[in-house]
Amino acid sequence: MAQVRVIRSEDRGNWRSEWLDSWQSFPATGNFDFAANAHGVLLIHNDDTVEPGEGFDMHAHRDAEIITWVLEGSVVHKDSIGNDGVIYPGLAQRMSAGSGINHSERNGAGRQERQKLRVVQMWLPPDELGVTPNYEQLDIQKELAAGALVPVASGMPQHRDDAAISIGNRSATLYAARLGEGTAVTVPDAPFGHVYVAKGRVDFEAHGTLNRGDAVRLTATGGHRITATEDSELLVWEMHTSTSAG
Repeated sequence: MAQVRVIRSEDRGNWRSEWLDSWQSFPATGNFDFAANAHGVLLIHNDDTVEPGEGFDMHAHRDAEIITWVLEGSVVHKDSIGNDGVIYPGLAQRMSAGSGINHSERNGAGRQERQKLRVVQMWLPPDELGVTPNYEQLDIQKELAAGALVPVASGMPQHRDDAAISIGNRSATLYAARLGEGTAVTVPDAPFGHVYVAKGRVDFEAHGTLNRGDAVRLTATGGHRITATEDSELLVWEMHTSTSAG
C-alpha cells in the first residue's frame, strides 16, 4: 500500500557528547539490530555536528556500505587499507567495510579554529558479505551546480555509467540536489524512498513544508514534486528492496 510518512527533525533521536551532536533518523547509538528499524535498505542516517579538533579515532567496521556526505567543514579520513584524505562538501565518498576495516574520521579544523563539521553518514547492507574492503571518492560539485537530482552513489545496473561512485548494493541509489529558490525536482518512483532536507526549506507536493532536518519515508510510491522555497540541499534514496525481503 502506498504510504508517505513525514518525520520531523525534532522527532529524530539525539545523542550528545562534549564534542558530538548526533541527530539520528534511525536508532544508531547502542543499537545492535539496525535492520529491525531500517526503511528499505537504509540502516543508518546520522546528521552529525563535530566540534573543531575532534572526531572519531580509529575504530572497526565490517560488512557495511558507508556513504559520507559533508555539508559544512571537512572530514580528515584515514583507514587501514591506506586511504588518507580530506572529504569536503561536494565530494562523494564511500567505504565498503567488507571483511573488516579500521578508520578514523575527524574534523579537519583544529581546536583553535571555529569551523564546526556537519556531516551526514548513511549505512546500507552489502549484497555480499566478507568482500575485500575498498574505498571510492569523487568530486561532483560541477554536476550539483545544475540544480537537478545527481546520482551520487549506486549499485543499480542502470546507474553503472552515471553515478559518481558505486556501492555494493544493487537495489539502491543515493541522489543529491542543490536547489535554488523556485527550483523543483521529482522523487523517483520506487518500492522504498527516503527524502532528507539537509539544508533550507522545501514544499513537498501534497504534504506541505519541510524544513532542515525533516525527512519523508515513502513506500510503494513516488513522482512527488519537491520545490525549494529557499536555497536548499536534498539527499534522496531510491530503493528497490528492504532488509526484510525474503
